[in-house]
Amino acid sequence: MGKKIVAVQFIKLNSQRLPGKNIKLLNGKALLNYNLETLLSVKEIDEIYVYCSDESICSFLPKEIIFLKRPKFLDSDDTNFTQIFECFSKEVDADIYVFSHATAPFITKDTIKRALKSVLSGKFDSAFTATKLQDFLWTSDLEPLNFTPNNIPRSQDLPIYYRESSGIYVFKKEVFMQTKQRIGKKVDIIEISFKESIDINDANDFALAQILANGGGC
Repeated sequence: MGKKIVAVQFIKLNSQRLPGKNIKLLNGKALLNYNLETLLSVKEIDEIYVYCSDESICSFLPKEIIFLKRPKFLDSDDTNFTQIFECFSKEVDADIYVFSHATAPFITKDTIKRALKSVLSGKFDSAFTATKLQDFLWTSDLEPLNFTPNNIPRSQDLPIYYRESSGIYVFKKEVFMQTKQRIGKKVDIIEISFKESIDINDANDFALAQILANGGGC
């Protein structure tokens, strides 16, 4: 018997930094639909949910997407992933969860499939998307983080760090049940491009995404 794979987007309509961002039109299409349509193209996923407290979101959803109403108290600015996912997972069971963000419109089908393949292989219990950092990094206290200023290495010899993106998290059910986290002990980091790493939080992010959605930039 195959593994049940469930994908979910958490949607909140009362965003503070960019009001209504999840349904804001990006090149003529509601932002959340970029990610949802990509998820729909991944045949390994059995069900895709939008978990939102406002039923008006349904008018923006493709017919294949399942709307699940979440409690209004989860819309608080202080609510975190763990609290929301705990409620969701009590209603929707799965062997493997795919957690995605509407604010990451350029994540590709190939990237999602790579993350799923890693977890389905049994070698990893979770996977997430990230961009590689191999630069001269400083702390907020103006201390060098990964190099010695009086013995500066070549940039290609610097330690590699990864910046977690908001694109895709794939994890086994037991990872969350045991740790209340979406990243387990055996994790695969799925390296993505700059475009895929775009995460829309404010008006400047949206303006950049608009350029990219129109075929401009990189």
